[in-house]
Amino acid sequence: MIITCPNCNKKFKIDISLIPDEGRDLQCGSCNHVWFYNIQEKNNEILELKQEIISEDIETKAEIKEDKIEEKQQQEEIIKTEINKKKKEKNLEKQKNTAILKKTENKVSKFFSYLIVFIISFVALIILLDTLKTPLINVFPGLEIILFNLFETLQDIKLFIIDLT
Repeated sequence: MIITCPNCNKKFKIDISLIPDEGRDLQCGSCNHVWFYNIQEKNNEILELKQEIISEDIETKAEIKEDKIEEKQQQEEIIKTEINKKKKEKNLEKQKNTAILKKTENKVSKFFSYLIVFIISFVALIILLDTLKTPLINVFPGLEIILFNLFETLQDIKLFIIDLT
């Protein structure tokens, strides 16, 4: 049996066989308050089973619980949608960042691609000019001095690059 102290409302579990039918004094172990306790005090009312009241109570409690469950589900759905929105925003930010990085990488890679094509074309032109030097000079006599200066400049650039390394 559970008994509550009237002074401090502390609850105690007491064996019912320790309290006689005529009652006895009890002392609270927490606040040391002493009071007289009689078992008959608690059981004065005769309990009757009323099916209507019980069923109405059960129905109202069930409805209240269902309402609470629905509210919790709605709150969970709201939280899930907020989380999904945040995830989508993060994904969009990541996609924007990767798009920006790809654009800069594309610009850099395009620049190097053009540079490589320019160097290869320039080397091919020099090889063609060197190979066809004599027939070109026969057709264009003033071209000899220009080709000589071009080859000397290339030789100087070659020596400069060797000196750098």
